[in-house]
Amino acid sequence: MRRDVFQAIADPTRREIIQMIATTPLNVNTVTERFDVSRTAVYKHIKILTECGLIVMRQKGRERFCEAKLEKLQAVSDWVEQYKKMWNARFDLLDNVLEDLQTKNKKHGNKK
Repeated sequence: MRRDVFQAIADPTRREIIQMIATTPLNVNTVTERFDVSRTAVYKHIKILTECGLIVMRQKGRERFCEAKLEKLQAVSDWVEQYKKMWNARFDLLDNVLEDLQTKNKKHGNKK
C-alpha cells in the first residue's frame, strides 16, 4: 500500500514517535515503552512511518533503531504555507478595514 506523509502525521501517536526520534535515533524497545498501548500497535505505527519515508530502521548489533528522516515533512510545510499566505493576506485586509473604521469613528467623534 502506498502511503504519504499526510497519513503519517494524521495520527497523534505517530506524531509523538516522530517527535521522540527527531533529534536522536532510539531503539524500538525504548519507543514502545513510552506508550500505553501494545507493542504491536506501536510497531504498526512505526511501519506506517517507515512506509511514508519518515523513519528508517537501522540494525546495530541485536537492536533495531528508529531514525527520523524529516525531509519528507517539507511537503506538509509547503502545503500549509500556501494557506498561511492566504490567511495572512485576509487578515491584512481585515486590519485595513478596521483601521478605516477607527479613522472614520475618530473623525465623527471629533466633529461632535
